[in-house]
Amino acid sequence: MRDESLFFDEAKIFVQAGNGGNGIVSFRREKFVPRGGPDGGHGGHGGDMVLVVSPRLDTLLSFRKRSHFKAESGAHGQGKNKQGKSGADLLIPVPRGTVVRDAATGELLGDLVNPTDRLTVARAGRGGRGNSAFASSTNQAPRWAEKGEPGQARQLTLELKLLADVGIIGLPNAGKSTLLASVTAAKPKIADYPFTTLVPNLGVALVDDREIVLADIPGLIEGAHAGSGLGDKFLRHIERTRVLIHLLDGALERPLIAFDKINAELKQFDPRLATKPQVVALNKMDLPDAQARWPQVQRAMAKREISAFAISAATGEGVTELLRAVADQLAEIPREAPVVQEELPVIRPTDGEDAFEVSREQHAFRVRGKKVERVIAMTNFDQVEAILRLHRVFKAMGVTDALARAGVREGDKVRIGEVELEWRE
Repeated sequence: MRDESLFFDEAKIFVQAGNGGNGIVSFRREKFVPRGGPDGGHGGHGGDMVLVVSPRLDTLLSFRKRSHFKAESGAHGQGKNKQGKSGADLLIPVPRGTVVRDAATGELLGDLVNPTDRLTVARAGRGGRGNSAFASSTNQAPRWAEKGEPGQARQLTLELKLLADVGIIGLPNAGKSTLLASVTAAKPKIADYPFTTLVPNLGVALVDDREIVLADIPGLIEGAHAGSGLGDKFLRHIERTRVLIHLLDGALERPLIAFDKINAELKQFDPRLATKPQVVALNKMDLPDAQARWPQVQRAMAKREISAFAISAATGEGVTELLRAVADQLAEIPREAPVVQEELPVIRPTDGEDAFEVSREQHAFRVRGKKVERVIAMTNFDQVEAILRLHRVFKAMGVTDALARAGVREGDKVRIGEVELEWRE
């Protein structure tokens, strides 16, 4: 049995893709070539951050000890047009059923449910170009090179949702764990008091040569959708199931009230959960009180057009008939396709890359834009010619004119990305 203290279904991690290596300034130096041309090599690309499904993991526990990850950066270029070695991608294993979101925006990045799924979550920086790339007929000896582009960094939230065909739901002590243990090889903790089960349990049942994966969802109580009894954390594990076994406690005086309460919680957490097909089972038919209440439950479910069964999870009475009905329903319901976003594009988008905006930021000017921020990050400010080139690029992009229209003056601070400049004509 899974150790309840070690079940983690939420994690937040920080990922940093590798930076690109710097290009270098270099010139050919050969005995009989006194004025050799530029031969500075380009920097290598950094490594990407990639999440991959691992069959050996069933929780997010590993991220409790390590939550920061950084891929390898690219090596710097060398003379004689030698390109730096590219950094290796960093593969981070996660369990099947992991939903990945951007922590800052909440954007869904991917839903990893298949054994071969992989998702690039942070794209590496490109290597900077060496001075050999900037040689032209008008400048045959450029004395500048690009720095490597910084790799993408972001925080991610990981959320694990169990992959089960059937979810067993009901109030605490309804007998969900007993039912799961009676039909599968799962060994959940079982006792005669509420909240024995503190984590979801999975089991596989064989029904007439058909395999069914069942999840025992910890007991839901009123207010579960808002977090009471950790209900909001458990309800997410029902989202992937196709059929729900709604287990009613036959020992309760009014089991139908419990049925309505649980369905109200499902609807308030996510209206789609309330529309999932349900099969109702009145448990504990080995007790006289449950036997007396069965006709009432049977009539109520018939009015709702919901299949109902009288069972005893402890003795096995009626359990086979229940599972056959569930298996028949599953055969008619297709599996939902996982919601998987496309990976971050390998080819960087060009639409709108040149766009930028200028705004005031306290006592400085802020310039925001994909290309302008990349250009500034890849400029080596130790090289005078690189700074002069930056001015030319800004002029060509329209940044210089836009700043002038915004009122920039000699000596004003201009912030672009992580760099703060003192403006000079």
